[in-house]
Amino acid sequence: MTRTAATPTLYDGVDAFEAHVGEHLGYSGWHQVTQREIDLFAEATGDHQWIHVDPEKAAQGPYGKTIAHGYLTLSLVPILVQQIYRVTGLSMQVNYGVDKLRFPAPVPVDSRIRAGAELLKVERTDKGARATVRVTVEVDGSDRPACVVDTIAAMVG
Repeated sequence: MTRTAATPTLYDGVDAFEAHVGEHLGYSGWHQVTQREIDLFAEATGDHQWIHVDPEKAAQGPYGKTIAHGYLTLSLVPILVQQIYRVTGLSMQVNYGVDKLRFPAPVPVDSRIRAGAELLKVERTDKGARATVRVTVEVDGSDRPACVVDTIAAMVG
């Protein structure tokens, strides 16, 4: 079942979450990406490329305005995914890594984005489990996603 909401579905433990392997878990709410966010990200990372931070020059560029850094879009994934689901009853859950990451389309300034999540697999480990979730970040009005990433979370019961 696919749902649209900013209120997360709660899964009580790894077993309950694992029962949904192969399913789409839902969508986050919409988030508007502002120039202020882009500028703050540029400050934090030192990536001041004109396509991100110079609205005048970017207006003459390929997108007609500034665009968000790809890694800014990626950095918003945790905020968006928290709106889709949470696994409760764990002593700890941390990012383990990613298997695949792509940025098929830009995120123009002031665009709205949202994430969809699909549970690909849950692998048991001696300390708990690793869950792989494909997160697709959509741009409102675009037919191509801005980011597709297979995230991996380590879960300890």
